[in-house]
Amino acid sequence: MSRPLALPRAQAWTSRAFVLALAAVLVFWAAAAAVWPLTGTVVPWDSKNHFYPMLRYLGAALANGELPLWNPYHFAGHPSVADPQSLLFTPTMLVFAWLVPSPSMELFDAVVFAHLLPGAVAMLPLFRRRGWHPAGAVAAAMIFILGGSASARLQHTGMILSYGYFPLALWLLEEALDRRSLAYGIAFAVIAALMTVGRDQVAFLCGFVLIARALFAVLEAETPLGYLRRRLGLLLVMGLVGGALLAIPSLLTMQLLMTSTRPSFGYGVAAMGSLPPESLATGLFADVFGSLRWTYDYWGPDWSSLSGGTWTDRAINYVFAGTIPALLILWHGLAGGRLFSREIRFPALVLAGALVYALGRYTPVFALLFDHVPGIDLYRRPADATFVVNIGIALTAGYLVHRFVAEGAPALARGWRLALPVLAAAFLVAALAAALVFALPANHLLDALRDIATGAGLAVAAAVALRRPRRRALIAAGLVAVTGAELIWRNAGSSLNAEAAERYAVFRQLPPEQLQGLTILKAELEARHAKGEHPRVEILGLGGAWQNASMVLGLEDTIGYNPLRLSDYERAVGPGENAADPNLRQFPALFRGYRSRLASLLGLEYLVLDRPAERLPKHFPQLTGAKLLYGSGQMWIYRLDPARPRAYLATRLVPVDSEDVLSQDELPEFEGSDTALVDQESLPKVKGAYGQADPAAPVTPAEGSAQILAYRRTLVTVEVDTDRDAVLVLHDLFYPGWEARVDGVRRPILRTNLLFRGVEVPKGRHVVEFRFRPLSVGNLMAAASELLARDGDEAGETALR
Repeated sequence: MSRPLALPRAQAWTSRAFVLALAAVLVFWAAAAAVWPLTGTVVPWDSKNHFYPMLRYLGAALANGELPLWNPYHFAGHPSVADPQSLLFTPTMLVFAWLVPSPSMELFDAVVFAHLLPGAVAMLPLFRRRGWHPAGAVAAAMIFILGGSASARLQHTGMILSYGYFPLALWLLEEALDRRSLAYGIAFAVIAALMTVGRDQVAFLCGFVLIARALFAVLEAETPLGYLRRRLGLLLVMGLVGGALLAIPSLLTMQLLMTSTRPSFGYGVAAMGSLPPESLATGLFADVFGSLRWTYDYWGPDWSSLSGGTWTDRAINYVFAGTIPALLILWHGLAGGRLFSREIRFPALVLAGALVYALGRYTPVFALLFDHVPGIDLYRRPADATFVVNIGIALTAGYLVHRFVAEGAPALARGWRLALPVLAAAFLVAALAAALVFALPANHLLDALRDIATGAGLAVAAAVALRRPRRRALIAAGLVAVTGAELIWRNAGSSLNAEAAERYAVFRQLPPEQLQGLTILKAELEARHAKGEHPRVEILGLGGAWQNASMVLGLEDTIGYNPLRLSDYERAVGPGENAADPNLRQFPALFRGYRSRLASLLGLEYLVLDRPAERLPKHFPQLTGAKLLYGSGQMWIYRLDPARPRAYLATRLVPVDSEDVLSQDELPEFEGSDTALVDQESLPKVKGAYGQADPAAPVTPAEGSAQILAYRRTLVTVEVDTDRDAVLVLHDLFYPGWEARVDGVRRPILRTNLLFRGVEVPKGRHVVEFRFRPLSVGNLMAAASELLARDGDEAGETALR
């Protein structure tokens, strides 16, 4: 048997206490959630520029009876099924999209915020099973909902979804191990899978914490080997169930990563995402660096103020979880030595470990972890561990509330423990020094001192209350209520997580000038679609919300906003990570302008800008021959030169090494009407000659046509009529998982014209289907084989080094 987790638990909580604690958590959540709609704001930035359009795309696809596995409106085609940020494998969001295909931004925010409830409510049974006081559980739940990164990083929807499940998974794990219960074990595996399916760094780190919790339970048992032996079967079942649920999404994501712009990161890149130590001052004084100011004149650690630079910002650097929790941790926890009690040992270790990890390059630990722990190099920002830091703060602060109710304030330290008050005082002095060091050069000393005085005043009042020997439960309840009020005041609807809904008018009601331009563009595109034509559009410079608005508007955009993009497409077309600023648009050698051959093959015929062509940045290619379709205010629409058809028949193939071509200044010369480039790796799949035997010999073009009959998200149907064998070229992106069938018979897909798909068709009239089937056994096996081969190659390179 393992040692008991804490104090005796027998009837420590009554049913009435549990209900009151639950009611307090729900009221706090509702009060916090109400701040955004009451102030007419929404959660901004990535929440609306990226995740909200993704959700709207899911809803539209499901409403149309389609699985949103592929997204034709994003970077000329994007594998949603493999993108962790597509929300496709998040069951709650998938059901939400199915029930409400076109939710308002406010409803979207409420649903995302509701994902914090499972973790917050789970704090109650976590504390109850330890016999810790309900007031501590309520405090922990409040901090979990609105403390630190949970509020400051609310825009990062995927991380919030992962974070929200952790306490529930932790509770189920502890119950499963304690009871040796298969039911709890399976429930844990399901919840842990829901947490991890986001495949972000928060899920990654929380997964490690859960593994560490299981190991900690083994090590603290009286007979560790016996404890492990009695639970080995349970652990295997949990691992198998969780692994089975995560296998397919993880494999598809790895398949995308292997062909993406960010298969992994070097240490130098990750190190720049470290949490500056000075940022810890916000753990004591919320606005000491101006993090919460609506004027956005932040003067804390950032790229301009740190000599070594940083890729963190005021939101990432914000860790405030309440003045009273900070006071409890420094005074009762550190100075009073209560953080070293056995019953809080694991949460305290989690807090310390997450803090060291978040600091990244500022300690020697992260470099060792980066080099030796698999998976860390997939993420670019160790500061994301501040989510786990907040969980540690919630658990330790809640525990210290419990200890106060049970025992009052701690006695004065003696012996070696005298060093602990010194350490707590040193942290306070360091925080004050950091505040002054950054405030003085920025001429914000009075602002910083004002916030320090506000925090100090509340801390002094709380300290006086904590010194009272009687009615401790009532005092604790009052202090928890004050903490909740402060968190809502500071962290709900703040400048870190709220903007006016009008800034995202593209999803609600466009200004008249933009609405008129969009109406003209969509009318012209619908007329083109009716003729079987499918031109693409580039939307550039219209602001954050427009970057992925094509998913909602149904426009086949060639660019967008996503950190995860297909590498070959990025190298060839140069769309960049975002489409908000024309100055960031790059034009690589293969795509020197909108009249280039690759632009034509891509079918790019419309350019939507925020300014007239003559006001574009100097590096921009001239829009020679472009016709102004609409122009007014902040929307200018140009019709470019006619592009190549989306589908055509080729009777001559020119073999190329796509990797070499991507490094060249121009596509190889070829006659576009009857010739196609074919990748060397596709050649063994080609049965016909198509001029390869004698490239100089003339090849008769095919007489016939290739007409697109239906164009859906995961299915493109083309009717082909040809008087000879030919290769049907479809100018849609080549990607694993696409299959081709000619009259129902599967045929190999060829990589043609560098980026696109093709398939051989025999003489005659045929119906060709290109269908995206990433979940097929064949594609999953191919992805697994490629992953194993790549891992083997990397292991060999490591051994040689």
